[in-house]
Amino acid sequence: MTSAAEPRATGAPAAGATVLAAFRARYGRVLEWIAIVLMAALSIEVSAGVVFRFAGHALSWYDEVASVLLAWLTFYGAALGSVRRAHIGCPELVDAMPWRWQRRTRIVAQLLVIGFFVLLGVIGAHILPVLATDDMVSLPQVPMSVVQSVIPISSVLIVVAEALRLVELVRATAPEAAPAAVLGDATQ
Repeated sequence: MTSAAEPRATGAPAAGATVLAAFRARYGRVLEWIAIVLMAALSIEVSAGVVFRFAGHALSWYDEVASVLLAWLTFYGAALGSVRRAHIGCPELVDAMPWRWQRRTRIVAQLLVIGFFVLLGVIGAHILPVLATDDMVSLPQVPMSVVQSVIPISSVLIVVAEALRLVELVRATAPEAAPAAVLGDATQ
């Protein structure tokens, strides 16, 4: 797959495509850092929990916090996967279609994905006030609305990533080049 910054079969990219690619790259880096921070926090928190348990002074909250951090890492990682176009897919059927149908099918698919995450984000935001009265079991000073805020926040992040892809699909004037064989290069 070519990025929006690479030339297409019809010529050089438009200035807007270059700006879009630059924004996507910066957006991806921000999400990478969020994932790195969450992964580091999870690693440190679980390691501290193991050390304290081994020392005979188990932390009552470490497993619940680890579960929350893992959930947050999953949701923010899903947003990063959206930016990188790294989610599991089965493009063979679409790739077998003529270019015009490929483009239409991909645009409809993007709209469906965006619609799903808009719905998820709206429902997630509506549930947060209900959860504000509940607290974490082991850390009662942390409301569940803070814990569950990852759902609407990550939904917005995924919608942004998918909207970037939708703009690329709408602007496309020619089929994308096939992705490079990453696995083949790594095994040689």
